[in-house]
Amino acid sequence: MASPKKNEPFRGYVQIYTGDGKGKTTAALGLALRAAGHGFHTYIGQFMKGQSYGELDAVARLAPFITIEQFGRKSFLHIKDHPPQAEINRARRGLARSRAAMLSGRYRIVVLDEVLVAVFFKILSEADVHAFLDEKPDDVEVVLTGRRAPASLVRRADLVTEMKERKHYYQKGVLARPGIER
Repeated sequence: MASPKKNEPFRGYVQIYTGDGKGKTTAALGLALRAAGHGFHTYIGQFMKGQSYGELDAVARLAPFITIEQFGRKSFLHIKDHPPQAEINRARRGLARSRAAMLSGRYRIVVLDEVLVAVFFKILSEADVHAFLDEKPDDVEVVLTGRRAPASLVRRADLVTEMKERKHYYQKGVLARPGIER
């Protein structure tokens, strides 16, 4: 594969990190870290997350190269039938903020972290995410993360990575640990 020439314009693609294995958000953060090393700016909108995670403090140290905002509630959300309207409103505001970031001309990469879970829980629709991607500028890379990526988004993406769990210490009762899972 040929590498881009010095003055060649940047071409942004759509990536998906999905699957039941650990590492989707971590992969997106790794991409943001790599991009910061090249002087690129990344915007990360976290859906379904409102609690404190180690990445929030780390990313604050990488400002202005990485910006992160959360659009979830502080407690875990259990969806049985229909999501609460407050969650739908929060996610829609988050998608609007992410859209504004994507169209601002400031960010080379825009990550919608856990947006695929928001779609699975019917907090956002597949159509909402497709409409977001319809507006993607050619020079912006968009990354969608979360379990259970819908087939329509997988078809649309340029790169899909599936994290597959083969073994996990959660099965032995080990909870999320600071600095490792949160």
